[in-house]
Amino acid sequence: MQEVLLKARELGEAIQSSEEMKKVKDLELAQENDEEAKALLQEFNLNRMNLARDMQNGKLKREEAIQKNNEAFEAMLKKSQVIADYIAAKSEFDALVNQVNQIINFYITGQDPNCTHDCSTCGGCH
Repeated sequence: MQEVLLKARELGEAIQSSEEMKKVKDLELAQENDEEAKALLQEFNLNRMNLARDMQNGKLKREEAIQKNNEAFEAMLKKSQVIADYIAAKSEFDALVNQVNQIINFYITGQDPNCTHDCSTCGGCH
């Protein structure tokens, strides 16, 4: 068990020192120090709360609220390159973490989550 925990710590340290993590941290700091980005995020979050309230009160259907939220999100990204860069870096980092989790799950379960069980779609499992 100690070896497993040691490897988990090593993996955590490797992720922490990865370029993807460094980029996320740098862009997060840039976003926190950008007054326009902070104002846009605050406005977006307020809008999101209002959409949730309107949905709960029956003024908006769920699909409408989602569409309006997505439109507001896209508009925010267009207005702030700082936020757009952070979101892109965060997506890359999240993809890395998901890949790591898939590898770990494969070795625990023996099942590849990307497997279609149709060996013509890849080189096969073995």
